[in-house]
Amino acid sequence: MNTTILHPDIQDFISQNSSVSITKLALQKNPFPEVDWILILNQIEAKTKAKDKLPTWFKTQNIIYPSKVSVEQTSSEKTADYKSSLISGKTLIDLTGGFGVDDYYFSKKFDIVDHCEINEELSAIVKHNFQQLEVENCFCHADDSENVLKNSEQKWDWIYIDPSRRNDAKGKVFMLKDCLPNVPESLDFYFEKTDSILIKTSPLLDISAGLSELKFVKNIHIIALENEVKELLFEIHKNYTGDITLKTANILKEKIETFEFILDNKSEFPSYELPQKYLYEPNSAIMKSGGFDEVSTAFKIGKLHKHSHLYTSEELITFPGRVFEIEKMIPYSKNEMKNELLNQQANITTRNFPETVENIRKKWKIKNGGNKYCFFTTDKNESKIVLICRKIT
Repeated sequence: MNTTILHPDIQDFISQNSSVSITKLALQKNPFPEVDWILILNQIEAKTKAKDKLPTWFKTQNIIYPSKVSVEQTSSEKTADYKSSLISGKTLIDLTGGFGVDDYYFSKKFDIVDHCEINEELSAIVKHNFQQLEVENCFCHADDSENVLKNSEQKWDWIYIDPSRRNDAKGKVFMLKDCLPNVPESLDFYFEKTDSILIKTSPLLDISAGLSELKFVKNIHIIALENEVKELLFEIHKNYTGDITLKTANILKEKIETFEFILDNKSEFPSYELPQKYLYEPNSAIMKSGGFDEVSTAFKIGKLHKHSHLYTSEELITFPGRVFEIEKMIPYSKNEMKNELLNQQANITTRNFPETVENIRKKWKIKNGGNKYCFFTTDKNESKIVLICRKIT
């Protein structure tokens, strides 16, 4: 870890230039010739990336940043904060500590947090930053987490793991066994050290694929930030054999939209309805969950079609997703499209529809944007329809 960048003049320079283009800065002469210019530029670029994602780090003095890739790959503060609310106890060990954002928030809920990071330089950076952030109950281990576990007699309340995909796994169907550490292979060993494990995976992982590789799964959490799925979490407890609950959260500026249901609950039967006054589109976390029938039964709203994943009701309800008022419904036909949408401006969404958004725009010369929202979909009678709507939320 190079601490020369902690010189007050260099830190001031980094802060003052945190919003300046790196390409532009790189052409300038290094004002600190005793320090590698690339190192300073990396600090500026990484700090710029942290501004919105890691505001606590951005605002704290004398933070050292690793490569911008490490900042890009780490959890955001908002997802880390939410994640820390899901579990509790006295001790937690993070087997894949990285930049330490998750552990910063876990340290607020646990008495002791152990941060394992095999990259010695990154471990030293995290240790330094925790001091700047006044975190006193998080202990950094610059070692392979397997060694830390094997060399300790301790048992932790929780093990947290964020496995990274191996480079040689590119192009394959994404599986946990293709990651480091190989969690499915090591589960029995982990359960010698804890009774509870939280595994963070890529949002690209198929939920059923994760379930096929793991055992004792109690809860699955899907976390979205501003309607973009960021994390898929598997919560497993030693010897658990009950129902699996799937919990979704969409973190927005003013609120968190949550929804949960029992996986494979055979008693859920959706109702299918033709479009009524209001239209509902689930948020991305619910879309990832696959709980489409459960949405219909939980909110007592009709589903347009088995595969459309759009919902409708006569009375307006509070809903975890986008809500629209249907102003007009037209069949998808040449005459209707000419009369209603040719050469118009509209936001277009397709759900269970044979044509792409791009093709629809090109065919009917529809410009993007405006206050009109058009859903091209299929109703319960297998008719291709267009719902022209006004957005409510």
